[in-house]
Amino acid sequence: MTRLHEIVGEVFGADASVPFSARLPGGASRETWALDVVTGSERHELILRLDSPGAALEAGAPLASEATLMRAASGAGVPVPAIVAAGESYILMTRVAGETIPRRILRDDAYAAARPLLAGQCGRALAAIHRMPPSCLEQEAPEDPLRRWRDVLDLLGEPHPVFELALRRLAADRPIDRPTGTRRTVVHGDFRNGNLIVGPDGIRAVLDWELAHLGDPLEDLGWLCVKAWRFGSPLPVGGFGAYDELIDAYEAAGGDPVDRDALRWWETFGVLKWGIICVMQTMRHLRGGARSVELAAIGRRVCENEWDLLRMLRGKPVAPA
Repeated sequence: MTRLHEIVGEVFGADASVPFSARLPGGASRETWALDVVTGSERHELILRLDSPGAALEAGAPLASEATLMRAASGAGVPVPAIVAAGESYILMTRVAGETIPRRILRDDAYAAARPLLAGQCGRALAAIHRMPPSCLEQEAPEDPLRRWRDVLDLLGEPHPVFELALRRLAADRPIDRPTGTRRTVVHGDFRNGNLIVGPDGIRAVLDWELAHLGDPLEDLGWLCVKAWRFGSPLPVGGFGAYDELIDAYEAAGGDPVDRDALRWWETFGVLKWGIICVMQTMRHLRGGARSVELAAIGRRVCENEWDLLRMLRGKPVAPA
């Protein structure tokens, strides 16, 4: 791949060689490559992330901004890969050994000892993320999440009555201010099973910071509990733990006290957000932004989220139109 070799040359010099490179599966919005770079007698095991065609439709942070976030996360005690180099359209980082495929993490014997640890480790990692300085984000003020995703849905021009219902009911049932007030923190935005590197000892790195923003820290906890990220497991936290394990570890690590009703609101919001993202991904394929079987297949996930929302919204009030 020409771009890969150009970046290696810019970072390590013209004499660097790339004896191994392979594009990794997944990553619908951006390309991810594993590569080894040899400079003299030294071998570097690396990961390269690149913007893919049409990625701007995702409205995620530029990769240069993502690199800034990862450096700040490391300083706050969040386990992340070390950044080797970054540009406007790429991040080159160290390769961390471990597994990211959720079904393997949840089922393989190699991770049996890690699974009981993961919910607590997630709670501690999220508490560290929420301690990150807001100055590491370019965003000046938090957005209204319902407004943002309503606008995204409207721009897509696709009719989805269940999503419209969810937006109205969530608006009518917004959580009141928590006892600690209206604290706003750095929110990872995509903290879930699938964006974690896991080894036999548990979480080794938190990945994919492109959706980070300022907001309510409970957004991250709710997103981790979304049904899609359980991958068939009955356990509500990423498919590997219980709510109490996550919340107790989060609070013990310095996170704000967690209001259970507010967490449920953010979990419901997360199902809605993922449903809209599924529509976005499919439209990238259908409208020619990036022709991809993977993107097309994500379209079938839309109805799953609609069903989950209908189950979660039963008995909740509807806001006036």
